[in-house]
Amino acid sequence: MIKNSIQNRKAIFDKNGEEHYDNISAFIKSMRGSDPDATIFYLARALNGGEDPLFLARRIVICASEDVGMANPNALVVANSAMQAIHMIGMPEARILLSEAAVYVATSKKSNATYLGINQALEDVATKDTGEIPMHIRNAPIEKMKELGYSEGYLYPHDFPGHEVEQQYLPDKMLGTKYYNPD
Repeated sequence: MIKNSIQNRKAIFDKNGEEHYDNISAFIKSMRGSDPDATIFYLARALNGGEDPLFLARRIVICASEDVGMANPNALVVANSAMQAIHMIGMPEARILLSEAAVYVATSKKSNATYLGINQALEDVATKDTGEIPMHIRNAPIEKMKELGYSEGYLYPHDFPGHEVEQQYLPDKMLGTKYYNPD
């Protein structure tokens, strides 16, 4: 019996300790690094150790947005759908949904351009004088505001070919600033 016990090694996983954090870090980094086999392995370690399936689903949703982003916007739809389905069915079937969503995210092309963009914009609005919203794109719910120039000169894009029109949207002080740099 002792001999058989020694041969049956268990994966080390402490749900409330450092192994939890190391494993979830490896899970996320495996998805980010496009390694579906490692992704499934660390998912299995977490599930075997009693990790909450919804916690894992939230990590997949975050990775779909933060790391896949605009390279495959459908990854967020898949991840979110899996998370919602897990609410309905629970374990043990939730493992299938988690695996499918995690592998979808792992095998998707990656882009963190929106992640970088929003972080830079948040930094700018917190630390700089970014100026005022241009008058032509301000809201004018009452006539008095229109008299003050609110929304005057706004060009409605759908009235133009291709539903695009050249007009200023950023404040004067922010002209030329680029937040979204597709990669």
